[in-house]
Amino acid sequence: MRAIDPETPGGPEVLQVVERPVPTPGEGEVLIKVAAAGINRPELLQRAGMYPPPPGAPSILGLEVAGTIVACGPGVEPEMVGQPVCALIAGGGYADYAVAPYGQCLPVPHALSMAEAAAMPETLFTVWTNLFERGYAAEGDTVLVHGGTSGIGTMAIALCNLFGVTVIVTAGSDEKCTAATEIGADHAINYKTQDFVAEVKAITGGKGVQVVLDMVGGDYVARNMQCLADDGRHVSIAVQGGPMATIPVFEVMRRRLTLTGSTLRPRSVAFKTAVADEIAQTVWPLVEQGKLKPVIDRTYALADAPDAHRRMEAGDHVGKIVLTLE
Repeated sequence: MRAIDPETPGGPEVLQVVERPVPTPGEGEVLIKVAAAGINRPELLQRAGMYPPPPGAPSILGLEVAGTIVACGPGVEPEMVGQPVCALIAGGGYADYAVAPYGQCLPVPHALSMAEAAAMPETLFTVWTNLFERGYAAEGDTVLVHGGTSGIGTMAIALCNLFGVTVIVTAGSDEKCTAATEIGADHAINYKTQDFVAEVKAITGGKGVQVVLDMVGGDYVARNMQCLADDGRHVSIAVQGGPMATIPVFEVMRRRLTLTGSTLRPRSVAFKTAVADEIAQTVWPLVEQGKLKPVIDRTYALADAPDAHRRMEAGDHVGKIVLTLE
């Protein structure tokens, strides 16, 4: 099969199409003929040699796919063959075929194209587990989401709109702020020209937000805490601005703040299966009704994966970047 499996770390140019054997599904797994694969920032880090795959994961890049089940491993009913699914996987998505734990698959409804379906799992699992489960965002809350035009940001906006949560986002240009509000953000702050702490306080009448979803880290953490209402929750999902932060601990105590966070990729199949089950019950009916779709920035053919990575690295995208293999 065709695959992108760089032998050495480097820039986008190492993403060359090579031949690899078709994988075999194991216990509880299915083999998917891949129609499309989402592009995610951890794959850029892995390509650069900064984020090795977890033990047992393939070295082929790609954390989410959509396609058709063509074979089932032991423990999976053989009648699943032929079913269109999208799946969260630990690696292997940039290829004609990929193996996925069946519990991490969701059916692709008629409302979604394969490219749209491939753009869903990573961001949906991440936003659901962090903003709604760890951050306890609920109807009537106001949240702050950094990176509002990223795949994570656009998914957060969509879910907040569906579940009655007011969403404030930050973005790096006036054009991106406009794009974010057009997608559904209630407020968008240009972090390069505006002080987002002051803006959040103005928007919320000085009360602050109930949850911050942060992918920056570094000196943003203390500033984010100034944006939180009493009893607010700060959820970290990436450290693009640096892994270390100075925390005013007395503020945590005085205002009863919660600081938490998570990474999705290393979590167990059992955990991801439980998340998939919850999403299937709470979110997927909205997908089936056409009420929740990912924002697609651009699609690229597999051979053009270097350009897809360059697009993400440039930071000009709004929504998800997807590879198509059919």
